[in-house]
Amino acid sequence: MKVGILARVDKPQATPLTLAIREALIQRGVEVLLERQIAVACGLEGEGLDEPALASRCDLLLVLGGDGTILRALHRLRGSVPPVFGINLGSLGFLTGVSSEDWPRAVESIAAGDFQLSVRTLLRVELERAGEIVGNFQGLNDAVISRGQHSQLIKVEVWVNGEELCVYNADGLIVSTPTGSTAYSMSAGGPLLMPESACFVLTPICPHVLTNRSTVISDSARLELRLVGGWEGVTVNVDGQKTHDFEVGDVLRISRAEETFRLATLPERTFSDVLREKLKWSGSNV
Repeated sequence: MKVGILARVDKPQATPLTLAIREALIQRGVEVLLERQIAVACGLEGEGLDEPALASRCDLLLVLGGDGTILRALHRLRGSVPPVFGINLGSLGFLTGVSSEDWPRAVESIAAGDFQLSVRTLLRVELERAGEIVGNFQGLNDAVISRGQHSQLIKVEVWVNGEELCVYNADGLIVSTPTGSTAYSMSAGGPLLMPESACFVLTPICPHVLTNRSTVISDSARLELRLVGGWEGVTVNVDGQKTHDFEVGDVLRISRAEETFRLATLPERTFSDVLREKLKWSGSNV
């Protein structure tokens, strides 16, 4: 097996942890490849590869950082991402489910090939303006329409499979995958979805009408979101990575992508375990 390591080099523990993991994997007969920036930080400049070369040559990509590190890599490597195993260098992380203190267990799991793969749905997002596609994105978490810095509400018309669902008067609207249900959608009051749920969730941001609530739809549905009222500065953002202006008359088309994202985790660690730990669901004595 070939394991590629990509790390958030601005984290103090990234370099020593990369060196420790690299040595432990090599001792277990695993070939290790390093992304160029972390290779330089480790004093191994000659071993560094750019991200596309790293992804194409490894069987598993070990990411040291947070969920944002994985999302950035996914967007830069669109369409060519091997299974990703995340080790968290921060606190809250639903994709990087293994803490930095548990890295020896992660090494054992990877070296033995004893890990489980969670297959995650990706969003396909197209932005059409005056009959022309001006933006084409792929997202793991969500697509977010936001009013930007203006205080006025925006008006978004939502169609599902060619039928009108609703017109939202709100600060914005989130279209989330099950993976993204623990991100911005959750903060805006949306439901938590299990990763294997075959659905999307639409969550309005501060809707003006109290009956506007999150709506769960099948991920086989084709969505069209049309901005029918708003000020300049409205944007659409995918995974917090890619941003594009969203103007009145624009159409945002969202559907399930053909590609999927494979997240590697410890065999004994379930999504329920992650939820209990990250959301501190410890129960109550009351």
